Amino acid sequence: MFKKILIANRGEIACRVMATAKKLGIRTVAVYSDADAGAKHVAMADEAFHIGPAPVSESYLKTDRIIEACRKSGAEAVHPGYGFLSENPDFVNALEKAGIAFIGPSAKSIRAMGLKDAAKALMVEAGVPVVPGYHGDNQNADFLKAEADSIGYPVLIKARAGGGGKGMRRVDDPADFLEALKGAQREGEASFGDGRVLIEKYLTKPRHIEIQVFGDSHGNAVHLFERDCSLQRRHQKVIEEAPAPGMPEEMRAAMGAAAVKAAKAIDYSGAGTIEFIADVSDGLMADRFYFMEMNTRLQVEHPVTELITGEDLVEWQLRVAFGEPLPKSQDELSFDGWAFEARLYAEDAPKGFLPAIGTLEHLKLPEDVARVDSGVRAGDEITPYYDPMIAKIIVKGPTREAALGKLLASLESTEVAGCVTNAAFLAALCRHQGFAAGDVDTGLIDRDLASLVQEPAMPDDAVALAALTALGLTKPGTGSDPFDTLAGWRIWSASRQFALLEIDGERRDIEVHALGHQRYAVHLAGNARNYAIIEVDGSRVVFEADGHRATAVVVQGDKGLTVFLGGHAHAAGLPDALTGDEDAADAEDQLIAPMPGLVKVLSAAPGDTVTKDQPLVILEAMKMEHTLKAPRDGVIGEVLVAEGEQVTDGTILLALAGEQEDAA
Repeated sequence: MFKKILIANRGEIACRVMATAKKLGIRTVAVYSDADAGAKHVAMADEAFHIGPAPVSESYLKTDRIIEACRKSGAEAVHPGYGFLSENPDFVNALEKAGIAFIGPSAKSIRAMGLKDAAKALMVEAGVPVVPGYHGDNQNADFLKAEADSIGYPVLIKARAGGGGKGMRRVDDPADFLEALKGAQREGEASFGDGRVLIEKYLTKPRHIEIQVFGDSHGNAVHLFERDCSLQRRHQKVIEEAPAPGMPEEMRAAMGAAAVKAAKAIDYSGAGTIEFIADVSDGLMADRFYFMEMNTRLQVEHPVTELITGEDLVEWQLRVAFGEPLPKSQDELSFDGWAFEARLYAEDAPKGFLPAIGTLEHLKLPEDVARVDSGVRAGDEITPYYDPMIAKIIVKGPTREAALGKLLASLESTEVAGCVTNAAFLAALCRHQGFAAGDVDTGLIDRDLASLVQEPAMPDDAVALAALTALGLTKPGTGSDPFDTLAGWRIWSASRQFALLEIDGERRDIEVHALGHQRYAVHLAGNARNYAIIEVDGSRVVFEADGHRATAVVVQGDKGLTVFLGGHAHAAGLPDALTGDEDAADAEDQLIAPMPGLVKVLSAAPGDTVTKDQPLVILEAMKMEHTLKAPRDGVIGEVLVAEGEQVTDGTILLALAGEQEDAA
């Protein structure tokens, strides 16, 4: 077995690979950029090497620097994780030339499956069913539109290189095709350096079901059953599960056989995933699934397969790369129970899943009840340079119902402060009636998006705790003097204080009367309610409200507070009392960047007349495009940025002329 390996990646996948390597007694080498100097994966490794500035193009994609780190450290092999260089055949060739093993498939296999159009042609030859569409070389826009018209709408435009939902556009109306094509081409070029696309028929009720395959250098290939990845938004997976709900044994066998056939067609060695799309308009049927693509690497969602099979897929990768045969034959593989994985991201679901940045001021993950794969710790910063994943929360139960209940409980006990997350959205999905019943397809989230991202109003108890904390009244008394416990108390009468909070975009003055001995009357919506602080342990607060005792966690940061109560996180801002709401009046006159990003397209100039919701700016953040629209009807007064400019969160991109100027 290898004695030392280098992990050419970062974040949770680098930590995941290191965990198995350490279990096998293999020393590990990390690489890191400027932004990751203090990262968890660097701390976990036996040694680490700096490889460049924060942008991936100047660090994690630099083959020469990774090879140099291998030479300096004596690493015998490189594990690529996923993303970055994991499916780059030139990287594999460079490692081979340097005498370093690649823990993955051959460059030839990667090339065979790296371009979606070529891969589909290969699968047709191998007898694997594919989705109807155009997979040719002609990239003329008018020609592609004619092909789409011929296939019939809706169609899906897909960048032929890469994956992860990047460079994909669904088109329902022929009039929207050319604009969608341009967007897909831009994202394909930005993410993979290849703007070429293919066109496919979009199935109206599809399920995304994939098969985990494994091959070795001795001609063996097996599958480790299926995963259902149908819960998606913008073609990116949100919650995955194994096995697939409602999967007939006949279909499982047919898909497994097709996946192994696909792997053997390219002499595949290592971990791979064959992704299928299944037409479930009439339920799951053995003749209604089609090849979409092959990922020639370990998948983000591989843990659900590990939990139901009991196999360590990273260990399999290491053994196969070392030249050993597969640890088990197909007949020796089986599964039991049910597993789910939820991807916890720093993103704002109610605001269109915009990626978020910030410092993780407080982080409590449910490691006591779930497997948690994470690459961050409390105090770490989520930067705009990389994927904003905080953790993968993975659970297993004897049945689907039990596993889903465990996932919901795990999400409700997750606590993140300092950065907005999608935890509430994930929990809402777990409560979704259709998903709970196993009636899933890739359109479920879009159909019910409004209800899934609806934020609950901040309850009175959370508002009261936020107010008491803002006033410093939840801090435990110190010393032996009994007056230390009389926070906010006055000798002649109960003190009257006001906490200024910003809740749901509105400023609220919360009146608090101190009654002595950690008891307070808090005025909420015109009614006074009595609260008693029973116990304070760090951020944990045990309180009593009108005779009802409960526990909350209250975290105070630089700009606000987060109250974790009843399985929900409630945020309250701490505005400066000396500033007013004047800026709010200008909000409708400005287009403001909701996140850090690159101004990719600017479709506005001073003097242009625009209508409300007209697309004006396309901002690229974390390799995904986000369209920003006019806040109202009007005339462009100023354009404050240029195409190609990098902007920060809150940057004013352009301003509309005032209403009077518009009228003039």
